[in-house]
Amino acid sequence: MTNLNTTKATKLNLLDFKAIPIRTFWITSISFFMCFFAWFGIVPFMPDVVKDLGLTPDQKWNSIILAVSGTVFARLLIGKLCDKYGPRLCYTLLLMLGAIPVVLCGLVQTPLQFLVCRLFIGFIGASFVITQVHTSLMFAPNIVGTANATSAGWGNLGGGANRLGMPLIAAAVIGFGVAEAEAWRYAMVIAGVICFLMGVVYYFFTQDTPEGNFKELRTSGEMITPKKNQIKFKEVIADYRIWILFLVYASCFGIELTVYGTMDDYLQNTFQLERVTAGNIVLSFALMNIFARTLGGYFGDKFGKLKGLRGRVLFLSFMLTLQGIILVTFSTTSSIMLGIVFLILFSLSVQMAEGATFSVVPFINKKAIGAVSGIVGAGGNVGAFLAALLLKSKSAMAEKAAIAANQGLGEDAISLAQAEAASNAVSQGYFIIGIIVVITGMVALAIRFSTQDEKVAEMELKQSVGALVPVKS
Repeated sequence: MTNLNTTKATKLNLLDFKAIPIRTFWITSISFFMCFFAWFGIVPFMPDVVKDLGLTPDQKWNSIILAVSGTVFARLLIGKLCDKYGPRLCYTLLLMLGAIPVVLCGLVQTPLQFLVCRLFIGFIGASFVITQVHTSLMFAPNIVGTANATSAGWGNLGGGANRLGMPLIAAAVIGFGVAEAEAWRYAMVIAGVICFLMGVVYYFFTQDTPEGNFKELRTSGEMITPKKNQIKFKEVIADYRIWILFLVYASCFGIELTVYGTMDDYLQNTFQLERVTAGNIVLSFALMNIFARTLGGYFGDKFGKLKGLRGRVLFLSFMLTLQGIILVTFSTTSSIMLGIVFLILFSLSVQMAEGATFSVVPFINKKAIGAVSGIVGAGGNVGAFLAALLLKSKSAMAEKAAIAANQGLGEDAISLAQAEAASNAVSQGYFIIGIIVVITGMVALAIRFSTQDEKVAEMELKQSVGALVPVKS
């Protein structure tokens, strides 16, 4: 596609609802929020689901793995579709079709049905890619990093807000006379219906670019689509920078998902916190997405103004390296107060690294923003999957050894030994992951832009802030 910079927003004026970019920003952020809300909506109800459907521990873990796996493939596919059909149609269909397995999840009667629904629910995690593509098309180079980071951060809140929101929905339906054991089903159905309605809103109240939709722009000749789209995609995946960013996003967003997914138990086992206390701590840090990811995009834009595209890469490398150092330090902490301090710093740095990543992504290949965003976004889920496997394998081995070594000493002694073994294993896992993140931060420095790319970016930046006045011929 051709560059469409003429009417992109140069400011993130959140109250200018009449402006197409701002209206799109709000709708895509809310849609992303609802997708994540529905994607992880079943998590607060898992004890009820296990009891209702008779899930085995393996089936419970398999449902989590399936949800993440489905997202990887969906993200890889949806980016390419955005380049071809535009983010408006892609998001509309994703919301409407994604609502179906969410609703069906509330109607399942067998473990197999539940697992199938979890697999297809994971597809709505691809909403992240469309959100990044749409904001990239709506905002100018001087603000695109901030816009991308803010929309992604606010959307990610859905993955934490459901821990409060879904139980509230369940409580509301119970108030209307629904049996408590059935409340989780109604909550999932309601979440699915809201996703479907957001699809309707997306279709009628957004457009692909500030100038119009892809279809109309191609008809008028304002946008040119390469005839050999498949060859273009092969050229995209041949760019080494995309795969470095794939690793980078695996090392920030992927690690954030894994750390927050295991942190409740780690805080309980290491610092002897109550489950509710540990859960609230983790939830409060997840809520830092309100501002932390935005900071990453904001400073990415600032470094872009100061040092060009290379400046964006330098800032990304710095934040990722800092994130790894903080995680390594946290893994060796035995004090609850220091632990909380470093967990705050980890939350801040990892989310800023995520924002910084997508302040670089829009400049890799402007003719295939969707494909690039899809590949990089999929890296986050791959990273989460691999990190979870590492922690689970180390923890399982340590716990089995502890149980075997303490046989005959009583249930309390075995539980204590098992908790200590799990804590040590996860601590070692965090340490290893932190080292890998630091190495990835160094590898990120290998991302380079040509002199021509830097010149084009500088010109577009000047245009977006009104510093370059066109000369009439």
